[in-house]
Amino acid sequence: MATIKYRELKRRYDLDGAQKTVAHLSEALAKKELRADDFSIRDLAEALVPNGSQWVRELNPSVGSLTESFQGVDVSAFATIAGQLIYSRILEAYQSEVFCLSKLISTIPTRLNGEKIPGFSSIADEAVEIEPGSAYPNVGFSEDYIETPETTKRGLIVPVTREAVFFDRTHVVLARAGEVGETLALNKEKRVADMILGVSNLYQWNGTSYSTYYAAGSSSPWVNLLSGNPLETVENVDAAENVLASALDPNTGEPILSEATAALVSPAKRRIANVLLRGSNLRCADGTLSSIPNPFEKLAVVSSRIARRQLAKANASASAETLDNYWFYGDFKKAFAYMENWPITVSVSSAGSEADFSQDVVARFKASERGTPAVLNPRCVVKCVG
Repeated sequence: MATIKYRELKRRYDLDGAQKTVAHLSEALAKKELRADDFSIRDLAEALVPNGSQWVRELNPSVGSLTESFQGVDVSAFATIAGQLIYSRILEAYQSEVFCLSKLISTIPTRLNGEKIPGFSSIADEAVEIEPGSAYPNVGFSEDYIETPETTKRGLIVPVTREAVFFDRTHVVLARAGEVGETLALNKEKRVADMILGVSNLYQWNGTSYSTYYAAGSSSPWVNLLSGNPLETVENVDAAENVLASALDPNTGEPILSEATAALVSPAKRRIANVLLRGSNLRCADGTLSSIPNPFEKLAVVSSRIARRQLAKANASASAETLDNYWFYGDFKKAFAYMENWPITVSVSSAGSEADFSQDVVARFKASERGTPAVLNPRCVVKCVG
């Protein structure tokens, strides 16, 4: 456990100001030089609040309300530093490796509440050749476009009560902060999972809503659903690769230039997926190893219990074996995105709020994020069903 020099922290805050102090503390927390658990919110209050020791003593519930001399005391320095500790714990939980699907897709910052993203007008590849003295052709936006869903805001509040400061319940406050980060991340992960799985069909192309996945058929706008293809042999991977390679740009008729970067599998199939895709040599259907290098060796193998649970909820009558034979293959960052108005953010309530009087809340920290999953190009991922 690191030793926190609270007087030095107070001196730095007074000399450098809140912004530089928080930046320095944030860097130390990010580098693991300090941990949120190393701090005491009572010691922080005593160091950063004017006449802090007396102020903390008068937080004792048995004393009653604060004396008049301490009404309106400036707790901004304490709230700012405590907020950084709470933010670090929220972020740590929010970025847990358990929430792997959110990292599998692209994150696109946006200032809009739902976007209309135009495509580019297509030019035949023959037109790229320029005769002497001829003008270069222009490339512009076309009528081809996709529309992303409206974004939604989600958030929770972490309160710090008088009792939490006086009795130094730092671990309780940080535990609540971790629960907030986990809850917000879980909510986002489930929405992303439903999009990738095809439970939520979010693709809006040229003003028309489409399902994310289609099997081969005369009326299918594209093909990226392959039935009867469980992940068991390299031939199953080849079948998914062939579907991906056959995808054509609807405007140019040319192959879509995307390469598979990952396979999303059920946790029950993670071992066989690693054997098939991560080995240095290609494993044949009969179980033998070929002498040629494995072309899929650099593919990421991702499994998600959250995705498995969302799939089970959407297919309540399906057996466990059937659910475990769903797998997805392709370039997930080209196919899917999270349109993000703002990432996980923590703000501090102003001092002297109604909650201070009615609930003995010294400070409140609000964590929120706003965004929505969006399908960019479903042709870049293949859904396989056993």
